[in-house]
Parts: sequence; structure tokens; C-alpha cells
Amino acid sequence: MKLCDLLENNAETRIGNTEISFITDDTRKVIPGSLFVCIKGGSFDGHDSAGEMLEKGAAVVVCERDLGLGDRQIITDNSRLLYGKLCAAWFGHPERELKMIGVTGTNGKTTVTNVVKHILMADGHKTGLVGTIRNEIGSKVLHADNTTPFAYDFMALLRQMADEKCEYVVMEVSSFGLVQNRIGSSHFDIAVFTNLTQDHLDYHKDMENYYQAKKMLFDICDTAIVNADDEYGIRLYDEINCEKLKFSIKSNTDFYADGIKIKAGGSSFWFCDGHKSYLVKSRMPGAFNVSNLTAAMAVCLKAGLSIESIISAVESCAGVKGRCEVIPTDTDFTVICDYAHTPDAVENILQSVREYTKHRLICLFGCGGNRDAAKRPKMAAAAAKNADMLIITSDNPRNEDPDAIIRDILTGMEGCDVPYNVVTDRKEAIFHALKIAEKDDIIVLAGKGHEDYQILAGMKHIPFDEREIVREGLKLL
Repeated sequence: MKLCDLLENNAETRIGNTEISFITDDTRKVIPGSLFVCIKGGSFDGHDSAGEMLEKGAAVVVCERDLGLGDRQIITDNSRLLYGKLCAAWFGHPERELKMIGVTGTNGKTTVTNVVKHILMADGHKTGLVGTIRNEIGSKVLHADNTTPFAYDFMALLRQMADEKCEYVVMEVSSFGLVQNRIGSSHFDIAVFTNLTQDHLDYHKDMENYYQAKKMLFDICDTAIVNADDEYGIRLYDEINCEKLKFSIKSNTDFYADGIKIKAGGSSFWFCDGHKSYLVKSRMPGAFNVSNLTAAMAVCLKAGLSIESIISAVESCAGVKGRCEVIPTDTDFTVICDYAHTPDAVENILQSVREYTKHRLICLFGCGGNRDAAKRPKMAAAAAKNADMLIITSDNPRNEDPDAIIRDILTGMEGCDVPYNVVTDRKEAIFHALKIAEKDDIIVLAGKGHEDYQILAGMKHIPFDEREIVREGLKLL
């Protein structure tokens, strides 16, 4: 591809006829004829390697300052932004061939996107999914490394989806993906805001930056569907200028749930669209899932599906892996696996499970290493407020001392009279929970959810699937 075609007027250059063989921001992937984009990251600045990349064979470099490379450099104000656009152009703008639905927020993204995809597929629309658990093209499952893939990988994935005749793409749009311009020149037909609670402040530094990152999605969408039960959702609704609609499980809005009934095996509610009410019976328990379902149903109505097909699909949806997932035990107690890893998410899952707990509610949780340390005591406080007993352990300690993380967590237990045990090794902690479980107890394993690994010192990933750990522990009883 010629450089001038790739740039699409995003920058001026006197070498527009240069043939480009590849585009990348990764020094390891540069080949002769490449366009190398210099991006400054947290620990590495591509600008420092620009000259070396030209020696390696790169034809041109994109940079944010004059590197003294003459016609072999293209200077731009924002290399991340331009790289995203270049990736879109490189793959022939697949985002323009697809109907794009994006979901952002701290909690609920995975459930909403998976339910929307399930509804669309059930109605006969081939749909791609981009998300935390995995990526999907129709019924084909692909591995996912990041909630929102990096720019080149993202556009390559969209190209594959478009080539395989997907009509829709439903994706989780992370704050990282927005701030780092990973989505290129994508524009969304519908965007959903689920909520905003404390998370990722190790990256964003404060809640205002985190909010502004999420808000970016609503500058590039036609229609916003916003959670009116969330304080940041209320603010967002007032600040955005696109077509906007509200959803709620607490008040009458554009779309809302009424007459909610929660039980261990699911929930029922009346879905109201401002004109009529429709009874919905779901296999997904919890008030937070009613909120997620309300959002998903609103999306599909806005996309033009009939309410009858939407309800039919919702009632056939068994839920999402690692989201309030019951792990079979064949015992007189229950084990639930959930991805809850923020104070708000822990509170939501425990309050939901509390509604059908007949005896004790036991919460096992930890906090990730090299992540926002300020939320650790808040996690403890949220768990202590809503459970009868806590087991405090590791999550993904990464390069932090697991016991140091636990000491941070324990500061949130001050003044709490809820009994707790500390078992640093998460596998042993799960075994301990199973050993102390009594009839009609419910054990909530919070934090890992769908993950089938644990990240230890040196960023080493070891196999760790809590479903398998539970099965192993039950054999020891």
C-alpha cells in the first residue's frame, strides 16, 4: 500500500508514493519497508529507537517531535491516535462494514455484551464479540489477551469478522482502549454505560480521569443507553450530545425493570419500554443481572429486533462464565464463582446472593498486585458489610508480596466484628472454605471469575481454574 493511501490526509508528506510493506509500533516486528510508529509508553519510548528502526529496514517513522530524520519522518500531534487510524486504513476500514455496539463501565460489560450477542444470534444476525473472556466470530471462539485489543490486532479482528459476514460486533470498550486510541476510527451505532466505581486508579490516578476516559465512547456513537441508577450515569446523560436513552431498575425511565423477583435459580421482572410491560423470566440471578438484562434488551430494541424475539432469547440464556456462576458440588452447600474485583462488585454479588442464602454467606477474596492499592481496604469493608464470614487470600499478586497485599486489605477490617481467616495461598484458601462449609451455606469465590490462571511473581501465569480447584478440594472432604 502506498503511504499516501495509508495516511488518508491524516498527515502531509513528500514521500507519499513510498510503498509500505507493514505497519507496527513494535520494534520487534519491523521488517524492510515498514512504517514504524513511535509511541511513548509507561516504560519504553519508541522515539528512542526510531533511528535504529530505519537501519533495520523501516521506510518511514511516525513521531511526535522532530527527530532529525528528514523525509523519513512524519510528525503528528498524537502518534497513538494516528496509529489507530493507520491500522483501520491498513485493513480497509472493516469498522465501516459492521454495525458496532460498544459497552463501557466498571462492572457489567461482559454480561451485557454476551447477552446482546446471544439475542442477536438467536434472531439470525451473525455477530462478533470482543471482550474480556474471549473473542467470538459467530459460534467460533478466539483467544482474548485484553478486554480491548491493541489497535493492529483490533482492526485485524474486525477485518476477519467482516470477511466472515458478521452483521454486528458487540464489544467491551475499556478505559485503556479509549485513552490509548486502540479502537482507531471506529464509530458506534449504539453505546452503553453500565456504571462507574473505583478501579484502575493505578493508571487513571483519580475518578475524574477514569470518568473522562469512559466518556470518550459517547463522542463517537449515534445513540447512548445510560444507567440512570448510577451517579456517574446521571452526570454522563446530562453531558453528552448524541441521542440518549436511560435504563433503570429503580425508577421509570425510557427502559426499566419493575416487579423484580430474585431467587437462587434466576429472576423474573417486568420489562417496560415506556409503552408496554412484558414479563421476563431469566436463569440469571441477582438484581445486578436484572440491570444488565434491561440494558441488553434496550440495545436490541434500539437495533430493531422485536420484543418477542428478545424475550425468547433472554429466557434461553444460561448466563456468562464466571459471573455468578454456580460450580456443581453435589453437596448440601453451594459454591459460586464471580469476577467481582471492585468494592461495588463485591457488594453487588453478596447482596444478591444474600437474598437466597439460608444459612451462612462466606466470601473468599483477595486483591490484585500492581494495581490500585487504595481499593484494598474498601474491598474488605464491602465484604465484611455483606457476608457472615470472610476468607482473605491472594488474587493475582503479580510482582507484589501477597502478604503485603493482604495487610493492606486487613486495614479495612478495623472495627468490623465479622469473623475472618487469612490463608495466603488461594488454592489452600478454597480448600479451607470447603472444609468449614455447613448445610445451606453459600461460598462466594470473588475475583477470578472466568480466569483459568493466576499471575505470580515475574508475571508468571500458572494454571488456576477455580472449578477444577473446587473439584479437587471436594475429594479431600
